[in-house]
Amino acid sequence: MKALILDKPDGGDVSSEIRETAEDSLPDGDVTVAVEYSTVNYKDALVLAGQGGLVKTYPHVPGIDFAGTVETSSDERYAPGDRVILTGWRVGEIHWGGYAEKARVKADWLVPAPDGLDARAAMALGTAGFTAMLAIMALEEHGLTPDRGEVLVTGASGGVGSVATAILSRLGYHVAAVTGRPEQEEYLRSLGARSIVPRSELSEGGKPLESERWAGCVDAVGGTMLARVLSQMKHGGSVAAVGLAGGSKLETTVVPFLLRGVNLLGIDSVTAPYAKRVTAWDRLARDMPSELLEQTIRMATLEEVPQIGRDMLQNKTHGRVVVDLSE
Repeated sequence: MKALILDKPDGGDVSSEIRETAEDSLPDGDVTVAVEYSTVNYKDALVLAGQGGLVKTYPHVPGIDFAGTVETSSDERYAPGDRVILTGWRVGEIHWGGYAEKARVKADWLVPAPDGLDARAAMALGTAGFTAMLAIMALEEHGLTPDRGEVLVTGASGGVGSVATAILSRLGYHVAAVTGRPEQEEYLRSLGARSIVPRSELSEGGKPLESERWAGCVDAVGGTMLARVLSQMKHGGSVAAVGLAGGSKLETTVVPFLLRGVNLLGIDSVTAPYAKRVTAWDRLARDMPSELLEQTIRMATLEEVPQIGRDMLQNKTHGRVVVDLSE
């Protein structure tokens, strides 16, 4: 099988090479999947660059998600020919991931692909889309409805932000999209964003409590921006926090939580319970408009992945990068 393999000689830098390797080099698992598509996420970019300490053991095959067809299975839940999706479980970090023509994983990590969603479309959504849907579901569970007011999406031109913007707009929400790249305004409006908020408006700290602006927020940035957003939430509003691109440190006060009843909802897409994963994928198949999904996709070959990872770390990409391993 062909695979993108990372290695790190003692004391050296991480290097990548695409080569043929034996199927028996795959790690142990219940199910072997013929991988058709994977993606490039921000976490993949960190792994490819050897940053963040996400990978401890080399050689390693990155790729934190994939979609494909079951080849062999020792678990009765899956049979050869079944279409499956994998996101999370630290695949691509501590377990070989999707940048290979085959993957072997535990059956518990998989979900059946929902009807009406092929492997390419599943990875056009991928971990980012799955995370965005978990965030939207959490906001709705805490009372968010389209009539409550504007919903903010930070990091809107990225993977999670793009899908969240498109789905929320499709569901009838007024979406305000945050971006630091003016050239992305047309793209974000094509996804359904009704207004654009320059990142500079939210990049610096403000007062502990500011004027009420947002009924809900999908925050894919964290750090200072998250603190500023919390101070601007409407009474009873919720922020679904999914990303740490702006850092994990949160300098805020209890004021938004005590005086406005703001909810801060942490979204963990890595080990979400099976039933919630199935529900999220079913909703993605139903709620993500296919015509908008196509706008978020950039197709790539396995050979292009390392450069795409470098571009992503320099904020030179937008939307979803789908890696084709089907040939």
